Amino acid sequence: MDNAQLMLAFVIIAAVAIVIQACILIAMYLAVRQSTAKMEALATEIKTKVLPTTELAHSMLTDLRPKIELAISNVSQVTSTVRGQVERLDATLNDVVDRTRLQVIRADELLNRTMDRVEETTEMVHKTVISPVRQFSGLVNGVTAGLEFLLGGKKRRRDGVSVPQDEMFI
Repeated sequence: MDNAQLMLAFVIIAAVAIVIQACILIAMYLAVRQSTAKMEALATEIKTKVLPTTELAHSMLTDLRPKIELAISNVSQVTSTVRGQVERLDATLNDVVDRTRLQVIRADELLNRTMDRVEETTEMVHKTVISPVRQFSGLVNGVTAGLEFLLGGKKRRRDGVSVPQDEMFI
């Protein structure tokens, strides 16, 4: 994969994580809103029933106080639990981002090392194969040119015509 594809993959992973986190936050908001609506309805009911008489208000307060405390306790526990889950999710996402960052660094280093080795191999092949082949080719061309000159020179002398090499190509 090239860098653009890796970047796209990491952006997609981050986007999915953000969407999951947003869904959790929306669910928390809806739960708190629903609890608030219930609490407001309960408070309205208490106000309408408590105000007519003091005795009724006192008895209702004593009856409703444990329920309200239980509800507050439950909301407090839910809030603590949600806070803990969000902190765990945040820690997990940070860990994923850190690990992803390390893997990207490792992949970059691996790619750099591979490119360096390819360059070294190319240089080694050039030095050990191509240069000797060129030298050998030059030597063969020189010997061939010398032999052609010697053999060609005898033929030309027999014919009585000698043509320099440069004039043949004009």
